[in-house]
Amino acid sequence: MRDSGVENNYAVPADTYRERSPRRKRTGAAIFFAILWLALIAGGVYGTKWYSDRIQRQVSADLERQTAAQLAAMQQDYESRFAQLETDFEEQMTQLESQVQTLNELLTFAKDNADTKTDNSNKLYTQLAEVKKQLNELKKSLDVLK
Repeated sequence: MRDSGVENNYAVPADTYRERSPRRKRTGAAIFFAILWLALIAGGVYGTKWYSDRIQRQVSADLERQTAAQLAAMQQDYESRFAQLETDFEEQMTQLESQVQTLNELLTFAKDNADTKTDNSNKLYTQLAEVKKQLNELKKSLDVLK
């Protein structure tokens, strides 16, 4: 009956088998899963990068705040110490000036009362010179601090 020219309704063209072959279905599923895995990996990489950048910004901001607080504390401590040093130098200057004044008075009194006793006068002048020298050194120190 093959030669009769009647087609067999049950015959399937060869192209149909190729399109519906299980191998082609597996290849499409494999490509889908490969694309899915690549998308998941890319998402993970992006998420990791985003999270690490966020943490880095937070750490940087925390360090900046801590540094600013420490600098402010150090500056306040420095200013208080400087003010204390300045006060101490002013007190020492006042004391030395009073000592110089006292020595000047003693020197004047000793000079007026004892013209013949030049040794005592020389000792007082020497002491006065030493006190003036100390006063000048303290003034220089104060100028350096300012």
